[in-house]
Amino acid sequence: MRFFVPMLCAAVAGSPVASLVQDDPPVSHGQGIATRKAPGLDAAESPLLGTLVQTHTREHVLLDATSPSQDRFCTLLADRSTGQKTILDPRLLELLRRLAASHPAARIELVSGYRSAKLNEMLRKKGHHVASHSQHSLGHAVDFRIVEQGSERGLDPHDTEREIRALGWSGGVGPYEKEDDWFVHADVGPQRRWEGQ
Repeated sequence: MRFFVPMLCAAVAGSPVASLVQDDPPVSHGQGIATRKAPGLDAAESPLLGTLVQTHTREHVLLDATSPSQDRFCTLLADRSTGQKTILDPRLLELLRRLAASHPAARIELVSGYRSAKLNEMLRKKGHHVASHSQHSLGHAVDFRIVEQGSERGLDPHDTEREIRALGWSGGVGPYEKEDDWFVHADVGPQRRWEGQ
């Protein structure tokens, strides 16, 4: 038994779970912005930009210059029907950080990230306007909305689209403005624009 405990600790320390715990400080899961709970964290070193909120699970994760880690971001945006995850293009997380810097303490609600071929086809069969070879299925796209502090509704998707282009984004951007689809799609594919339906 004495040998089992050190071996178990060593195994856990090298696991992906341990790296998530070490990389990402704990956060509060209240309705507002996530806050740091770990003692000794210097907010001046990495100011909190906002909170990422996974709209399907309601999970809250802090957003600053170093958090979440790329792996944690990919887990947060895993396929919602299968749980499968893929490596998302790191420019997507960087885009969210740059947008959050202009909207202090905002909530960035993540509507869609990685989409497996199974989920993509299911959405197409249900009449959703999704591409058969979606950038989501390549790990190249994110759908989101920015909800400023004190507001219940996200910014107008057209305004967010303009902000994205002002940052020099060269991929695809599509604003969706239906009552139940109030978000912006951004991807790292070819530069193009469309109105979501």
